[in-house]
Amino acid sequence: MGLPAIGIPGVRLGAATAAARDRIGAEIFLRVAGPDGPRHRDRIHGTPGPRWFEPDSPIARVHGDASMFVGGIRALLLQTLHPAAMRGVAEHSDYRADMWGRLARTSRYLAVTTFGRDTDAEQAVAAVRTIHERIRGTMPDGTPYSASDPHLLLWVHVAEVDSFLAAHQAYGARPLDAAERDHYVAQTAEVARRLGVTDPPTTEAELRATLAAFRPELRSTPEAREAARYLLLRPPLPLPARAPYVVLVAAAVGLLPVWTRRHLRLPWLPVAERTVVRALGVGAVGAIRWATTPGAPARTPTV
Repeated sequence: MGLPAIGIPGVRLGAATAAARDRIGAEIFLRVAGPDGPRHRDRIHGTPGPRWFEPDSPIARVHGDASMFVGGIRALLLQTLHPAAMRGVAEHSDYRADMWGRLARTSRYLAVTTFGRDTDAEQAVAAVRTIHERIRGTMPDGTPYSASDPHLLLWVHVAEVDSFLAAHQAYGARPLDAAERDHYVAQTAEVARRLGVTDPPTTEAELRATLAAFRPELRSTPEAREAARYLLLRPPLPLPARAPYVVLVAAAVGLLPVWTRRHLRLPWLPVAERTVVRALGVGAVGAIRWATTPGAPARTPTV
């Protein structure tokens, strides 16, 4: 019998390799989507009904690509630099004890709003808005903060969109052209408005301008440095998963703006080492894409 062609165009893989790939894919899916991932995946992708976005639109291409692993890490690191946003996370979440639970919930939210029925997407947005209303506190100087503040929501939004887009352009299977990038930013703005963002950017140029406008507000804090150390050095992962995670982290750090390194106390790599990191990142993302592609098209980084 001939060997079936599986996974990588032009490469024919044996049954043992295919089985190994399926095991890896299942483990990645479990980590990202949680133990209820298959049930949520079937509901999100298999339930008929109108969606907010077309299946091959830019937002579906970006959020369904394995490069989201890199983009997600970059987004988390970048978001820590806003003191009020980071204080809300530090005071109202137990990210150290429930890192994978938080990842699964974030992944599910992105999946529902990108791929799910419009009614399910609306319910997901409403649920997040309800949670945000409960997250309130006070900064060290006495200034109040609220997770439902449109300004803070805008920061979280643009940090995510910029990170997902940067990772997709560097490591995505089908990078977007200029018009598609504008379309992607505009599509993410549709979700952001429903979440409470007052005036989200709708083009790549507006995204860059919004990020630049936040610069005076961003700085290093003990909470930000602790979160960065946790993400970079102490992730709750079994030993076999540490090496690929380190590669994804290095790829994410390599995509951060240069000015963030001083705030987060991140090393600056010489050009030669950055080239190596980029090559390793391409390999790691490609391996995840290979491991998660077969079977069902719904097995994506965002559930």
